Amino acid sequence: MLAVKNISFGYTDKIILHNINFTVKKGQNIAVIGESGCGKSTLLKLIYGLFDLNEGEITYKGEVVTGPKHNLIPGMPYMKYLAQDFDLMPYVTAAENVGSFLSNFYPEEKQRRIAELLEIVEMNAFADVKAKYLSGGQQQRIALAKVLALEPEVLLLDEPFSHIDNFRKNALRRNLFAYLKQKGVTVIVATHDSTDALSFADETIVLKNGKVLDKAPSKEIYYFPHDKYTASLFGEVNEIKLELLTLTQNPEETVLIYPHQLKITEGGPLKVVVKQCYFKGSRYLIKGALNRQVIFFEHNKEIEVNTEVALAVDREAFG
Repeated sequence: MLAVKNISFGYTDKIILHNINFTVKKGQNIAVIGESGCGKSTLLKLIYGLFDLNEGEITYKGEVVTGPKHNLIPGMPYMKYLAQDFDLMPYVTAAENVGSFLSNFYPEEKQRRIAELLEIVEMNAFADVKAKYLSGGQQQRIALAKVLALEPEVLLLDEPFSHIDNFRKNALRRNLFAYLKQKGVTVIVATHDSTDALSFADETIVLKNGKVLDKAPSKEIYYFPHDKYTASLFGEVNEIKLELLTLTQNPEETVLIYPHQLKITEGGPLKVVVKQCYFKGSRYLIKGALNRQVIFFEHNKEIEVNTEVALAVDREAFG
């Protein structure tokens, strides 16, 4: 088990991570989400041992994760960390980059392992291409294969799909996370993409201003967000007064509702004027005005601007 115990850290005298405390079981996939600058990347670097903590400690299987003060080469041997800069050797081939951590003692086994990893990231056709000639997305896929080479017990991924187009990203995510689950690798992914959390993570950690707001199963965080900040990490969200839904007489009580949880209903309590429609493929995201408040909802058809519609909560959309 990986245990992060009340850690605090700052690159200068200013502390940027405050009393972070959580545990991760073996083989779990954990997503870390939050706005830019909240401390996601720094947290991963601390878990890997790239910096010394100001307070607290990090342990894995009871062994303390130590920083540069204790290690000539920072980083723990049973972990691998994929940074956003990829750390590839530009003048050697994709295959050579992937195999750079592998022993030359058994060359046939090494080549088999390289081929296996290139297949996982769908880069077999580029095995003999030098890294400097690869696109950013291709380099990111090679970097993923490289950190998998020695089958680490713990894998730390910092925005691992940020440079990869959606066509490749969806298949790569499925292949990669299925492979890691099969191998029992513990994974922590710092991400801006809610799909990484909702579709693949067992649990999600929400960070804000260097503090943990929540840690729970991803579905639970989505349906029962801690606050509007947490809900907004998954997309547009409405904060609506309950009295407008005729559910309370207290004017201060509010509820967080995602756009797909509202539906057009004759006689619905929310009278909204349509302002803009955004085509999303299978549906439209519609921006409306409720007096001076912006309301987002979804509908299967485009609605003419300035049309007034009545909305109600779709209770079937609450999981």
